[in-house]
Amino acid sequence: MVDIHCHILPGVDDGATSLEQAVEMVEVARAAGTTDIVATPHSNSQYHFDPDVVRQKIAELESATKGVIRIHTGCDFHLSASNIRDALAHPSKYTINHLNYLLVEFSDLLIPPNTSEIFERFQSEGIVPIITHPERNARLHDQPGQIRTWVENDCLMQVTGQSLLGRFGKRAKAFADSLMSEGLTHFVASDAHDPKGRPPSLAEAYRYVADRYGAQQAQALFVTNPRAALAGEPVESSGLKPRKRKWYQL
Repeated sequence: MVDIHCHILPGVDDGATSLEQAVEMVEVARAAGTTDIVATPHSNSQYHFDPDVVRQKIAELESATKGVIRIHTGCDFHLSASNIRDALAHPSKYTINHLNYLLVEFSDLLIPPNTSEIFERFQSEGIVPIITHPERNARLHDQPGQIRTWVENDCLMQVTGQSLLGRFGKRAKAFADSLMSEGLTHFVASDAHDPKGRPPSLAEAYRYVADRYGAQQAQALFVTNPRAALAGEPVESSGLKPRKRKWYQL
C-alpha cells in the first residue's frame, strides 16, 4: 500500500516528535503492509514549510530505517492567501514528489467562498488539488453538493482510514461512507501523527473497504491511485455516480 498523507518527519510540525518516534512509525507502517509513505508536514500559520528541510529529514529517516519503506516529499497545504500566492508562483514546491498533486487542507472554521476559482487557478498551473479528510470537516458536511461539483471538475478526495473505522466519531464515519458510496473518494490515507494514537497503519481500513466496497475499489484507493500520484500520472475514475433526476427534471 501507498500512504499519501503522513506526518512522519520529526520536529517539523505536530507529528513525530523525535527521530526515534519516526522510526517507530515506519515500523508500524511496514508491518501493516505499506511500502511507500508521502511525508506531509503542515504548511500553515503555525508551521513553516521548507522543502530543503523536508528532504534532509527524509534522508535521515531513510538512513535510520535502512530504507525499509520509501519516503516521498509532500505537504499538508493549508488553503491560506499567502500559501496560495506562493504555490501559484512555485507550482511544484508543495506537491507530491514535486510533480502535480497537492494535498489541500481546509480550515475547520471556514471554506473560502472562492475555493472553486482557486482550484481553477491551481489547475491552470498544472496543480491537481486533493482535498484531505473532508469527512472530518464539519463545514463540508453542510456542502455535499459542493464536494460533488469539485470532483466533477477534476479535484480529488482523500479520506482518512481511521474515519472509516469510526475512530474520529460516528459523524465522520457516516460521511466517509457516504463519500465512498457516492464514488467521491480517490485515496485512503492514514494522516498519521504518531505510532499509537494516530498510527500509520492502513491494513484494517483496507480490509474494511475490500469487504464493504469490493477488492477492486480497495486496490484503487490504497495502491493504484496513490502510486499514480507518486508518479504524477492520472488516477482512476472515482466512479462518480450520475445524479438521480427528479420527475420534474425529466
